[in-house]
Amino acid sequence: MGTSGGVLGDRGLAVLAGVHRWVIRVTGGRLGWRIGRLITVELHTVGRRTGRPRTTILSAPIAEPDRVVLVASKGGDDRHPAWYLNLVDHPDVVVDFREGSRPMRARTATPTEKAELWPRITAAYPGYEHYQRRTRREIPVVICEPLQ
Repeated sequence: MGTSGGVLGDRGLAVLAGVHRWVIRVTGGRLGWRIGRLITVELHTVGRRTGRPRTTILSAPIAEPDRVVLVASKGGDDRHPAWYLNLVDHPDVVVDFREGSRPMRARTATPTEKAELWPRITAAYPGYEHYQRRTRREIPVVICEPLQ
């Protein structure tokens, strides 16, 4: 049922993220901040083991003025993505949008919150439902809210 490496594998995901960053950079941000109905964000975390800054490009199925919702799917892998483990240990993050950066606090959605958000998440990108079926783990939904 589950997999190791998800759909693309760890190396494939890293290459895809690098290409994505390159597209944003070489187009001056004209391309790459949206994939279909999803906006793209760059999430800045602190490494849980190293304490060093880490950056990940992610799609956000829900982006509202008071919160951004991320899905720690890792393509249906049986392991949580490193960015998720980092923000569990260090929940103060910075989220870059096309319009600029915003300091936020990240937290895992409660089961009730996830149940409420999941239909909107899968409406924005039905692949998340496939990822959940591929893995034995419960895929976390992350809510990032502005620091007060």
